[in-house]
Amino acid sequence: MSVEVLDSTTIVSFVEDEEAFNGSIHDRFARLDTDRDGFLSYAELLKELQSLRVFETHFGIDVKTEPDELARVYGSLFVQFDHDSNGAVDLEEFKAETKQMMLAMANGLGCLPVQMALEEDSFLKKAVEHHDGLLSYADFPRVFETHFGIDARTDPDELAQCDHNSNETLDLREFKAERLSK
Repeated sequence: MSVEVLDSTTIVSFVEDEEAFNGSIHDRFARLDTDRDGFLSYAELLKELQSLRVFETHFGIDVKTEPDELARVYGSLFVQFDHDSNGAVDLEEFKAETKQMMLAMANGLGCLPVQMALEEDSFLKKAVEHHDGLLSYADFPRVFETHFGIDARTDPDELAQCDHNSNETLDLREFKAERLSK
């Protein structure tokens, strides 16, 4: 587990990169499909849902949840994945529902970055690894307008002064150094 900075842009860019997202989906589906029949049973998908630990923790602290309550919640989540109600989840259903869940999470996060503890093999961790973590000069006004609600028509020459390695992007170190010097 690691603590990462995450925002909606990180998640959306991962989901929109079809090659990266589909590759992750295919890999995860193959690992979950333990009987190799091309479908995820309830038991196979349950392992994935339980690994999210959404219902067993509160702010990262284990909580006692009634087993019957958990069974109802996980059952309803399985139904959400099983679009054709045939009792199994195929690759396309898994991909569609995972994509929808990630985009809903991105929508909930909004543009403000948050720190989250992420499991090493989670889709969110893959999104963070996919995102380069750099702000291009073109991104800079969008970040300030959406994060801070200010008009950020920043002079490119001023941005270049922050760009210590002259690669026309600002990494977190350069951004922090500039913010601290003000």
